[in-house]
Amino acid sequence: LSVLLHGLARLEYRGYDSAGVAVLHKDSVLACKREGRLCRLEEALRPYLEQVTCAHDGRRVNSGIGHTRWATHGVPSDENAHPHGDCGGRFWVVHNGIIENYRELKEELAAKGHIFRSQTDTEVVPHLIESLYEGDLARAVGAAARQLRGSYALAVMSPLHPGTLVGVRQDSPLVVGLGEGENFLASDVPALLEYTRRTYILEEGEVAVLT
Repeated sequence: LSVLLHGLARLEYRGYDSAGVAVLHKDSVLACKREGRLCRLEEALRPYLEQVTCAHDGRRVNSGIGHTRWATHGVPSDENAHPHGDCGGRFWVVHNGIIENYRELKEELAAKGHIFRSQTDTEVVPHLIESLYEGDLARAVGAAARQLRGSYALAVMSPLHPGTLVGVRQDSPLVVGLGEGENFLASDVPALLEYTRRTYILEEGEVAVLT
């Protein structure tokens, strides 16, 4: 959590109206989102800062995603803040950009029984991944990305794949940071500089799997 919050603080220069994180906690995901300044999110997360870890295969695993948002679809609110999850809380996504065909996708997914809780274009992504998932997270993310029109930089996590993050981009920047025993995704290099100077800029349509 402290790494995520530090990274978000380093990106405050871009401006935002809400912030949120989702982190692996035991066998599920703890998500916390707040409208307003990052300090409101930090206050809400204070009780969890020392306890959000997960034991997996005998190792302590920490993984999570965070986001600061400027409202494009849906007003600034806790509900519309990222990260967004699917119906069962198995897939969580943060997104920079605009999904131009989100209404069409949302209608198709709602007709299949998916329940949406926000007014954002981003929320279609975890539901789309859920509908395409067959055991391989990266494959599901790639298949979902091929159905999206618009610009996106996506970071995806799932309690089904502890310690793994998947990223993909199209017309929005996404940077991989290569650390020692840890790896990172960020929308801009300043979020990573305290942890690594080894970075890789994802190409258009490229999928990255971080463990």
